[in-house]
Amino acid sequence: MVSGVRDEHRLRRVEIIPGVLDFAAGSAEIKIGRTRVLCAATIEDRVPPFLSDTGEGWVTAEYSMLPAATGTRSKREAVRGRQGGRTMEIQRLIGRSLRAVTRRDLLGERTITIDCDVLQADGGTRCASITGGFVALAIAVKNAAKEGILPENILLDSVAAISVGLKDNQPVVDPDYALDSKLDVDANFVVTGRGKLVEVQATAEGRHMSPAELSGMVELAIQGCADLAELQAEVLQEFEHGE
Repeated sequence: MVSGVRDEHRLRRVEIIPGVLDFAAGSAEIKIGRTRVLCAATIEDRVPPFLSDTGEGWVTAEYSMLPAATGTRSKREAVRGRQGGRTMEIQRLIGRSLRAVTRRDLLGERTITIDCDVLQADGGTRCASITGGFVALAIAVKNAAKEGILPENILLDSVAAISVGLKDNQPVVDPDYALDSKLDVDANFVVTGRGKLVEVQATAEGRHMSPAELSGMVELAIQGCADLAELQAEVLQEFEHGE
């Protein structure tokens, strides 16, 4: 499914391809402009120690970028022996975003892990990971419900994410890397399908922003995420009917 005609107030071209992996409980590849992220969901009968004997489950994420995802090859973090701070921050954001729309009390003592691997990076990889990660999560939950492992109403809503910035006093939606690196203000918004804000990360790098400018960015983000939510729903519906 493809959506979007590019201008500075609209998303880049978006494509979500569901069910791309044979062995994952749920999977999707998302393409936003030249950014490509492979998302895979795994369900395991275990929880972190702090949730033992609580009856509640956990949703978490792991994020990585292939060495050749950008123009300059980067070493694998496994070779370095530790994850970088950026990687840890992004995967925590993905996990928080997906937990925000999941009934963990209905999950039972199970963990759903969403692996997000960036195949190609041209801006917005964390937002693409959240948006594609939800599709992988929804497919995994639907498959588990069909098998009688989970109830069908475990997801409260959909969730998507978008980047909005300011350049030369003008708002820019979903910038690519070349534009993102020049923004005066850079913000990431995580929004549910019903238009509720889950998380806002905003940084005034080149200059300060006014409350009115932030409010305008929020409006653009909510509209952009509404478009993504519509696309997610179409993709999931078509995938279910096409199985």
